[in-house]
Amino acid sequence: MIRPGLTLALWVAIAVLVVLNDVVGDTWIAGTLSVRTVEWYKVLVPLPYVVLMAVIHARRTTGPRWFEAALLAALLWSSSTVLVEFLCVRLIYDEDPASFFDRFAFWWGAPYPVLVLGLFAAPLLAGMMFARR
Repeated sequence: MIRPGLTLALWVAIAVLVVLNDVVGDTWIAGTLSVRTVEWYKVLVPLPYVVLMAVIHARRTTGPRWFEAALLAALLWSSSTVLVEFLCVRLIYDEDPASFFDRFAFWWGAPYPVLVLGLFAAPLLAGMMFARR
């Protein structure tokens, strides 16, 4: 069963955590660690929370249309979290768009695509796991 309200509520929880985690990483942790370590911190800390939200979503949307619900969550969570991050970086730190898109430079070792892939894959994998039961 597709539940867009649940998907939106879980996304709001994820977005708040990701933004607050970025603020903590950029303010308190950035003074003591290297830039690369802070970037990995900002990616790896939210991933278990994203998996937890995906499991909650999968348990609530089991049924014959689980794939549509999981795909809706995957597309909404990944794209809109990137948009919220962009808006926060733009409004809070007044960064230009080019510096934000440098986060996606995986060929330089930037870890941010791991978070986006995790946001996309977690609802699909959790939905598949609960659909088999």
